[in-house]
Amino acid sequence: MKKIGFIGLGTMGAPMASLLLQKGYEVTVYNRTASKCEPLVAEGATPAATPREAAAGRDVVITMVSNDDSIREVYYGADGILNSLEKGMIVIDSSTISPGLVKELAVSIQKKGADFLDAPVTGSKPAAIDGTLVFMVGGEASILESVSDIFDTLGKKVIHMGQNGSGSVAKLAHNTMVGINNLALAEGFAIAAKSGIPADNFLELVQLGSAGSKAADLKGRKIIEADFSNQFSLALMLKDLKLASSLTDGASIPSPMLNLAKSLFQAGQTQGYGDEDLSAVVKCYEAWIGQTIGGKPLQ
Repeated sequence: MKKIGFIGLGTMGAPMASLLLQKGYEVTVYNRTASKCEPLVAEGATPAATPREAAAGRDVVITMVSNDDSIREVYYGADGILNSLEKGMIVIDSSTISPGLVKELAVSIQKKGADFLDAPVTGSKPAAIDGTLVFMVGGEASILESVSDIFDTLGKKVIHMGQNGSGSVAKLAHNTMVGINNLALAEGFAIAAKSGIPADNFLELVQLGSAGSKAADLKGRKIIEADFSNQFSLALMLKDLKLASSLTDGASIPSPMLNLAKSLFQAGQTQGYGDEDLSAVVKCYEAWIGQTIGGKPLQ
């Protein structure tokens, strides 16, 4: 089986690496906060002290980190991945980063004789745990096919979007809709709650009606129960919306709903909800109507 280096063991990366170990892959792991490696080492992973060490001698290197700055450090730093790449290796980046940086990575990696796939995911922490992620992939189809076993372990579907960079663009377009849909759910809840409609009844209507959405299915109960434990953080959603906004600005694409969503998630971040689940953006609406979605007055 392929030897894998896995770099980035956050909310998504840790369960992904765990699944690979469960399937019998030999996995070397690295995370900037080294303690996050310990549960995976207990499962059989080999710890690495640097990204360079995690990538050395591997068949496939997978990165799942939070932003452009972290990616640059992981790849281009003194102990970065690029210093370990050899001809025939395959690098898969599943982070959500700017399309421009993705294309830069592709060129740098290919100069080393290795191959590159940008493969961001949709599906939050539960999907990472269950191996039901959906991957949107940019890169050569033949390279994608050569690592289909890895994608089959981690996800339920792989959609080839085109050449390098197209996976990143698809993810930003997708997450634009995720952000907007979650705001629509929060706004509908606020209208219903302020008018005295029970939240449970309203959610049932939404899920049965034309307003039904993944946002309602995944976040409706969390909002009603005020359970904002992190599946995908508000801060990361804001980061993705900012990246999407830069993309649309550069391409001269009008995006008024994206810009409104970015502003409202920014408000949530400013009010201290960044580390909570993205559904915590509903707290902005609760402050405006003076009560929780469940009908309790705010203290």
